[in-house]
Amino acid sequence: MRGSDPSPPVLSEPSDAAELICPASQVFDQPAIRRRIEARIADCADAGEIRAHVVEILAEVKEAGRSKISAAFAADPTAARRVLRAYAYLTDGMLREVLHVATAKLHPTPTPTDAERVAVMAVGGYGRGEMAPFSDVDLMFVTPWKMTAKVESIIESTLYMLWDLRLKVGHSSRTIKDCLRLGKDDYTIRTTFLEMRYLAGDAALAADLQDTLRSQLFAGTASEFIEAKLEERATRHRKQGGQRYMLEPNVKEGKGGLRDLQTLYWIAKYLHGVQRARELVGLGVFTQEEFDAFDAAERFQWSVRCHLHLIAGRAQDQLTFDMQVQVADRMGYTDHDGRRAVEHFMQDYFRHATRVGELTRIFLTALEASHVKREPGLWELFRGRKRTRRKKLKPGYAVKQNRLSVEDETAFLADKLNVLRLFEEGLRTGYLLHPDAMRMVAGHLELIDEDLRRDPEANRIFLDLLLKHGNPERGLRRMNELGVLGAFIPEFAEIVAMMQFNMYHSYTVDEHTIQVVSTLAQIEREELIEELPVASRILKSGVNRKVLYVACLLHDIGKGRKEDHSILGARIARMMCPRLGLKPAECDTVEWLVRYHLLMSDMAQKRDISDPRTVRDFAKAVKTRDRLDLLTVLTVCDIRGVGPHTWNNWKATLLRGLYRATAHALENGLEDLNRDKLESEAKRALREALDGWDKPELKIEMARHYGPYWQGLDLASQITFAEMLRDLGETKIRIDTRRDTDRDATRVCFALADHPGIFSRLAGALSLVGANVVDARTYTSKDGFATAVFWVQDADGNPYEEARLPRLRDMIGKTLKGEVVASHALERRDKIKKRERPFDVPTNITFDNDGSEIYTIIEVDTRDRPGLLYDLTKTLAASNIYIASAVIATYGAQVVDTFYVKDMFGLKLYTKSKQDSLERKLRDAIARVAERAGA
Repeated sequence: MRGSDPSPPVLSEPSDAAELICPASQVFDQPAIRRRIEARIADCADAGEIRAHVVEILAEVKEAGRSKISAAFAADPTAARRVLRAYAYLTDGMLREVLHVATAKLHPTPTPTDAERVAVMAVGGYGRGEMAPFSDVDLMFVTPWKMTAKVESIIESTLYMLWDLRLKVGHSSRTIKDCLRLGKDDYTIRTTFLEMRYLAGDAALAADLQDTLRSQLFAGTASEFIEAKLEERATRHRKQGGQRYMLEPNVKEGKGGLRDLQTLYWIAKYLHGVQRARELVGLGVFTQEEFDAFDAAERFQWSVRCHLHLIAGRAQDQLTFDMQVQVADRMGYTDHDGRRAVEHFMQDYFRHATRVGELTRIFLTALEASHVKREPGLWELFRGRKRTRRKKLKPGYAVKQNRLSVEDETAFLADKLNVLRLFEEGLRTGYLLHPDAMRMVAGHLELIDEDLRRDPEANRIFLDLLLKHGNPERGLRRMNELGVLGAFIPEFAEIVAMMQFNMYHSYTVDEHTIQVVSTLAQIEREELIEELPVASRILKSGVNRKVLYVACLLHDIGKGRKEDHSILGARIARMMCPRLGLKPAECDTVEWLVRYHLLMSDMAQKRDISDPRTVRDFAKAVKTRDRLDLLTVLTVCDIRGVGPHTWNNWKATLLRGLYRATAHALENGLEDLNRDKLESEAKRALREALDGWDKPELKIEMARHYGPYWQGLDLASQITFAEMLRDLGETKIRIDTRRDTDRDATRVCFALADHPGIFSRLAGALSLVGANVVDARTYTSKDGFATAVFWVQDADGNPYEEARLPRLRDMIGKTLKGEVVASHALERRDKIKKRERPFDVPTNITFDNDGSEIYTIIEVDTRDRPGLLYDLTKTLAASNIYIASAVIATYGAQVVDTFYVKDMFGLKLYTKSKQDSLERKLRDAIARVAERAGA
């Protein structure tokens, strides 16, 4: 080996045989394999025949070696590093044998000239000796000058044999001069040079390449390399969604994933010449504890990635829902404490990802300290960002590299309260915390003991963090990442990085909680007036901010246990609030808000809010206007905190409608909510809207509808139906489709002669064209016509596309005429996607005869599947159940279909036997839908 670099990577082996997951001889017994190959090809003269024999032997060896590695990994499912080395060892062996055959048998050159020298280098992950089961095999063939015909033939034969072995080979051929030229401007190529490893061929040429790159490419360019890698990292994070808590994270490229750890290693290697990450401890970049976290995160994530590859049978880095369940099982996770194995597994995953973020901050600040990476303030100024004036620091604090730190760590920690004051000072001054300060806090969490938790001053500081500085999200997130939030509120530690295994929640429970608090702060800062006018108006008019912020912080604190999280959370709130310094009345209100934080959302999305009983029951539950205001804001923040696309105009319209009706009832008395009054007001409004109609026609329209029509249908729909029913014959079908922008949905109105099962047939027709029903009502007029209105969205929760409306009308017409039978057509509909199959939503069916004055409310809570609404309504129709309205609420893979129904005599379903019989039929229908959907 040549050169002054004490430990260049170019000649290093990927692993010692003792570091493999199973004995080296079981992975690749090089002497024995060499003998087999030479014996098989000894008498062969044909090049094609030689290649075929070599490939046949090595393919057999490859499968045997992979089988041994896989079996050993199954027995020790977290020994990722030894697995990576084993796959690299196997690949090295195959490549060297292939190259030996190419140079010694196919293209022998007993005395090669200088121009015929070639060195084979492993690059990329293969260069590091880190190979997942189906990683690419990246190679670089290095020659001193322009490639000769002989060298080209050797490379070609080598590649053909590797491809015949079904290896995914990436390759390039370069001279040393090529490497310098390409590496100068392309930092991705430069990175591959940084971690390349000599495999075979001319070792002196390989060493010469390494020396040249060190002296002519790497030297003096650390700053530009680091900036390029960090910019690359930021771009990668944006492509992956920018969040550490993605529902289906990419283990390799996602935020807090393997690529982030590799980026730290690349920079350290470029800057310090380290060969292993553990050397960063000796250099003072990481403490031993921090390196242990680095080591644990890398080991865990590599284990996950290897299991992903083995399950998929190919390169797979996206941890999809179906893969999460299987990886958790392979890694030995089990169901316990009321949570599924996959939820425990993903909690560990997110905890490691969070720790990677901390390590990244620490490392980058160490670079800033050595002036290699630009300081944030200066860098932001270069990028044209506006800098804000900072407030003067309180005694004991210092600014270090444009971040908040402390002057004397020992003196600072002498007062335990300073652990909390540090975060308050950061919010007050606008400075980010310096990683030295973060390290100090994370290393002294034992100071946050029971005495501190019960200290009134500590709790005052904590509440001020929430209430006084306008940006509580930043303080809470940093406190959470450093373990301070969980130490100060031990119950919160239980939900840190807790994943909810469903398609509804986009974040872990702790991140969701911080998002909820953040939304509340945004409303207070008047940043969401246009999107959230009601909530903005409530906050501006004045509410108890302390109660609202504490309720937002604690609303989901009971999650992850066997008990209902709202009930457990309310008990925790009852215990926590006095400690935080809240008055008895405030404690009662927070407890009530946590206990019933889902009430308004459930009422708005699962009940018919046009039914006076719905509003009356909700008003009785909230009791006062103050509680209604507080619950409304909490509900809005909670829904918006679920994910970036959860809030929409449909939910907004439902909540605003419920809020207005309830506020009116609380102010004017519940007796003001009666059907006769609503009917009279609706008729008066329609008369005014139909001012141009002849009196006889107007009289017919006013007399033809029963009470529920006037009470349950909005004025715009009543106007549409009035026009549709004019001169409608018994054989005609009229359809009106229009976009309802207020509700983010398309409204579809039908007017036709009434006949049994009409609701079900309409639902089937809509399902066949991919229209998801979110709300529906059907009424029968006194003169025998059916008026049905459906609000539908597409699969993404948007209004149904106008371009597809003609097909929708055509399908409805064919279905109603019997030309298309929905049950037959749905047999060929889309199945549930493979990645969505692991979601287990138990079916729950309830009958409620108290929630409506004239209807029985049937609520079906189950797994959402294509055509479900059609099958349920078809079952109800076959049982002679009349459906007045349906409300559909979807929560990812879960759906709650609520039906307002009567029996064939116009009565509620009171008898238990009738309810039980109907429930059995509905469950049978759900089972049929599940079978059809491939669940």
